Amino acid sequence: MNQSLNDKKYAPIGVFDSGVGGLTVAREIMRQLSLERIVYFGDTARVPYGSKSKETILRYSRQIIHFLESKGVKAIVVACNTASAYALEELRPEMRIPIIGVVKPGAKVAAQVTRNGKIGVIGTEGTIASQIYTEMIQRHNPHAIVVGKACPLFVPLVEEGWLKDPITIEVAKRYLASFQETGIDTLILGCTHYPLLRSVVRDIMGEGVELVNPAYETAQGLKRLLEECGIANDGAQPEGAPMYQFYVSDAAEKFKSFANSILPCEIKEAQLIQIEE
Repeated sequence: MNQSLNDKKYAPIGVFDSGVGGLTVAREIMRQLSLERIVYFGDTARVPYGSKSKETILRYSRQIIHFLESKGVKAIVVACNTASAYALEELRPEMRIPIIGVVKPGAKVAAQVTRNGKIGVIGTEGTIASQIYTEMIQRHNPHAIVVGKACPLFVPLVEEGWLKDPITIEVAKRYLASFQETGIDTLILGCTHYPLLRSVVRDIMGEGVELVNPAYETAQGLKRLLEECGIANDGAQPEGAPMYQFYVSDAAEKFKSFANSILPCEIKEAQLIQIEE
């Protein structure tokens, strides 16, 4: 194996999201790929992405990818459903390193685990409007019926830390009521914030509905991708290289506090950068 490829093994994974939601993906990578280093960027100044146009999301994503590439990452995870839906396929041909989104892994698993072919998806307005989950699910299961529901209030409720608050439960009941008559047996948590509401959703939907967490499936997909490309870390770490680095475009302290409430390790610092410069 040549030296440059060998060096690449020890480079970090770039992970980005519109804010803190992608930390659920980072958390799964930490758990499942514990040898891999991570550089995370949360676009906290411009969150949410779910209500923005495709052109805007493409522009933001290009800026962030450029930043992550400047940090020497060996692969990039688009840990944002909206950016995965609107930007990933256009960005892929521009990339010199592997890139993976969160939509395809979750869609594939949902198509495999459904028993009656009726699948629900909850996500941001952008993700639901893009119909990306329907398209990806039907690639694996052409006869599947996919029912989408935008749940825009979930993101601010999660970011406020109101994971089991009575208000959150009430909002969730209203959003999920429309699924009760559809007969779905599988529900995709189609926004990276939503796994943090998993227990609330589980209580409302009941044990008969399989919940698919794309964050978990994305980490699995990343593992396979790194192995296929021959760039999975085998355990050695460059001397003095930080295991995890976190960057944000705004509200660093709030980000750090949220990250420390959900990640398996303590974050000492989230560095503020001007992403548009």
